[in-house]
Amino acid sequence: MSAGDCPAALASRAILSVRDLVVKFNLRGRVLTAIRGASLELAEGETLAIVGESGSGKSVFTKSFIGMEDQNGWIDSGSIGFEGEDLAKFRREEDWLRIRGRKISMVFQDPMTALNPLRSVGRQIAEVIELHQGLPPGMAERSAIELLARVGIPDPETRHRQYPHEFSGGMRQRVVIAIAMACKPRILICDEPTTALDVTIQAQILGLIKALQKDFGFTTVYITHDLGVVANVADRVAVMYAGKIVECGTAEEVFYDPRHPYTWALLSSLPQLGIKGRPLYSISGTPPNLFNEVVGDAFAPRNPQALKIDFVHEPPAFEVSPTHWAATWLLDPRSPPVEPPAAIKAMRAKYERSLS
Repeated sequence: MSAGDCPAALASRAILSVRDLVVKFNLRGRVLTAIRGASLELAEGETLAIVGESGSGKSVFTKSFIGMEDQNGWIDSGSIGFEGEDLAKFRREEDWLRIRGRKISMVFQDPMTALNPLRSVGRQIAEVIELHQGLPPGMAERSAIELLARVGIPDPETRHRQYPHEFSGGMRQRVVIAIAMACKPRILICDEPTTALDVTIQAQILGLIKALQKDFGFTTVYITHDLGVVANVADRVAVMYAGKIVECGTAEEVFYDPRHPYTWALLSSLPQLGIKGRPLYSISGTPPNLFNEVVGDAFAPRNPQALKIDFVHEPPAFEVSPTHWAATWLLDPRSPPVEPPAAIKAMRAKYERSLS
């Protein structure tokens, strides 16, 4: 099967379809391939989490959905199907303005830099409403106050006149969510939405996004390096490494029956799987240099279970179940049996006990 393929039930309600996307950057006269043929189907109304280490390409991948590559970056090939159009072919800012904010919005990871410190939070929300909905300033201001109330800002009639520095980190993130929701998008991309927030506030922000999704019916995409953050909110999880999605399945499948060695490594690194008195597992080595062509499985040099073929040929995507696939030669019928790490087996056993 092809990476990104999904069961017929998912494909029938797909809202966005990415095929073999390649994104490149020109850096100091050299070309870096940040996204290397990534594919993904996004179903309407679902919550998908894209996980992976920093630098794996998660943010670059999703920013291509709204035309926010840096000036030195471009979509080299592939397609992004959305509402009968191929977004990968957009070249004019006027085309992107029909999509960005109106149909697909993004919540950025650092609310302090995402907000303009020189403008009140209410004005920043109202500007979006005026731009995309064409409402006059008075009506846009009233809509901004309603949105602030909806995302849990107390006394919004007063606070909409205040500036970002007068808000806490959690409150600023709520304002950023309000801006992203201003035009009732069909897809909301949340890029590390709980970074730098304490655990209690993290739970509140995730709960807020989940409640908004239930009320407005949008599709949510989370981008994170912390699998623990999305464990209880994601319907499906896509694991990304070196610019490609290497495993994708339901949250239960990826967390309790992972098949790719990189997913094993990510899960084994979770602090909650640590054993008292033993050092916490960490992934050895570093990701590949994407200025160079990647030969074979990109994770092979860091994979203690790597086969000889991993260093020669890139693995195809093997189907584990109708909703689960992984791109690893370990799933080839000719491959020798390889046991997952002890932490993965322990997690699976605990999950199976919970079902009995």
